[in-house]
Amino acid sequence: MSDDLRQVRIDKLARLAEAGIAPYPDRFERTHTLAQAARLPEGTEGLRLAGRMTAVRTFGKLTFAHLQDFGGRLQIALRRSELDEKSWGLFHDLFDRGDFVGVAGDLFRTKKGELTLAVKELQFLGKALRPLPEKWHGLKDTELKLRQRYLDLLMSEEARRTFTVRSRMIQEMRAYMMAKGFLEVETPMMQPIPGGAAAKPFVTHHNALDMTLFLRVAPELYLKRLVVGGFEKVFEINRNFRNEGLSTRHNPEFTMMEFYEAYRDYRYLMDFTEDLLRTVARNVLGTVQIPYGNHVVDLGQAFARLTIVEAIRRFHPHFSAADLADRAVLEREVRKAGVEPKPGSVLGELQLVLFEETTEQLLVQPTFIIDYPAVVSPLARRNDANPEVTDRFELYITGREMANGFSELNDPEDQAGRFEEQARAKAAGDEEAMYYDADYVRALEYGLPPTAGEGIGIDRLAMLFTNSPSIRDVILFPHMRPEA
Repeated sequence: MSDDLRQVRIDKLARLAEAGIAPYPDRFERTHTLAQAARLPEGTEGLRLAGRMTAVRTFGKLTFAHLQDFGGRLQIALRRSELDEKSWGLFHDLFDRGDFVGVAGDLFRTKKGELTLAVKELQFLGKALRPLPEKWHGLKDTELKLRQRYLDLLMSEEARRTFTVRSRMIQEMRAYMMAKGFLEVETPMMQPIPGGAAAKPFVTHHNALDMTLFLRVAPELYLKRLVVGGFEKVFEINRNFRNEGLSTRHNPEFTMMEFYEAYRDYRYLMDFTEDLLRTVARNVLGTVQIPYGNHVVDLGQAFARLTIVEAIRRFHPHFSAADLADRAVLEREVRKAGVEPKPGSVLGELQLVLFEETTEQLLVQPTFIIDYPAVVSPLARRNDANPEVTDRFELYITGREMANGFSELNDPEDQAGRFEEQARAKAAGDEEAMYYDADYVRALEYGLPPTAGEGIGIDRLAMLFTNSPSIRDVILFPHMRPEA
């Protein structure tokens, strides 16, 4: 933007003040929003409307302009014969596209049939010192859209729709949970021990207590403490923080819905999740057939349920069952995929790495991947038939993990042992390994009933619902590198 253009507007601001017009008045009493006015019949009189002026066209003694507010857009018409000379002159000399305007008048239709307000009174409501981007060009610079989201929302109906859909999606998820008898709770954002996920935390310091605190990576351990305390159905919709890189599917600050229900298992959670997503999609989008990129995701069909090995073989049939049970073959294939196996990796870990590198991105339609290795699931209950795996699933849609759920580990001795394994891994240099949480083990010793728990990624679900390719498209103010 040229500094000259900004200075022109600053000069107009001074001239408004000289003319005795408050450039930033404190209020304007509207009778209707623009969307409400647009539904009224022509001939309706005495309307008081307000909004940002987004376009101006003058034809001699007649000027048309468009006003825009959050809900809609409406044309206004200013006739020189119906305004006093001062108002007409001030409007054309000192009002600019982007300014906020209040108007009073009556509705009529133009010869082209457009509903329009014939302006009888005009009030200045706020000066924009920077000109808006050109209407037909808008914001094409992706980085500018993200850094200046206010401009993106102002210029793009699609952007406004994206965040409206996101908001409605969260409302519907909350309504679904409450209808099912869940209690909404809040748990600490700053924790003395960051637990509940394998992730590197952000670190801060509390001066008064002189102690290190961590922004939470997950609310899991606190929510399960509530189940120990007798709250049998709890959920929380809130932020998590993980000190990781930025990508189309990762932002260091993100939103999750996490919930727990006593006396349930992971199989129940899968059925619950299917119904939840279908219900929310119908209520928000009006359909369970959701376009995404070149695909249509069908939430109406039964979600597939595959083990890690079954998923690999379904999409890569050249692998035999024997291949995927052979450590040497797995190490070779993992290396071919560009990953160096960790020393001492067990068979299940190698299978998981191969799945993540070759298969997860192919899971476009809703698919539950089940039976995760115990070694990578330190909070999940071991499977009764095969203790090397856990009663756990991850839900994949459009090649992205959308949810993670499992039957909770409620054996305090087993949990203590798994925490010890994680502590050893952390001591060996694994920054994402969990800490040993002695208080959580103590809570389990008071007794946690059979419980199922799950976390659903709100941001990634919003990507699906809005056909957005990047997580930054559905976060109002995503984290970015400092401006140069």
